[in-house]
Amino acid sequence: MPLPKRRHSKTRGKKRRTHWKLSGLNLIPCPQCKNPKIAHQVCGVCGYYAGKQAIEIKKKEKKKKKGL
Repeated sequence: MPLPKRRHSKTRGKKRRTHWKLSGLNLIPCPQCKNPKIAHQVCGVCGYYAGKQAIEIKKKEKKKKKGL
């Protein structure tokens, strides 16, 4: 395999990588609870996927403050 004769500059490497960008998440509203969720994933709020409950979501209980 051939090797480069000279070192590539930092600028040349950065120019080559200008199109390496992250795309945004494809968020859709959950049909069950209407909260935004990632497409083709279980909803993190209600736990439904494709109209069926896939996982059971536990609700967090608020801690009571101890009064003096």
